[in-house]
Amino acid sequence: MEHLKAHAVRLKPGQDLRKEIQQLVSNKKISAGWISTCVGSLEAYNIRFANQPGGSVGNGFFEIVSLTGTVSINGSHIHLSISDSTGKTIGGHLLDGCRVYTTAELVILEDTRLDFKREKDGSTPWEELQITQH
Repeated sequence: MEHLKAHAVRLKPGQDLRKEIQQLVSNKKISAGWISTCVGSLEAYNIRFANQPGGSVGNGFFEIVSLTGTVSINGSHIHLSISDSTGKTIGGHLLDGCRVYTTAELVILEDTRLDFKREKDGSTPWEELQITQH
């Protein structure tokens, strides 16, 4: 499986989760990747909930219970779920402003045979994932 690559990183306190993911994707020139796993914690979040125009922000201490999505130098789409100290869980579209509290242990897998792009295709009003193989 020479076409698959793994990229692992540990983010440290204060780093912005989304910005660091995009920086890793840019530095490694990942054109078709996906989040394999991420565990850690946040001290601030900025998440866009379903069908809302903007993000919702909060501060406190939150466990990252899920991070999933497609990543590419051509555009990424990532969703985050977090839980508070009572176990209440919220999730949505990952935005800038999700600040790491203690750690975020992240693994991104990449398929070097593919290219991911985000373009309008007429099926929705938004730029959606377009996949090509080379």
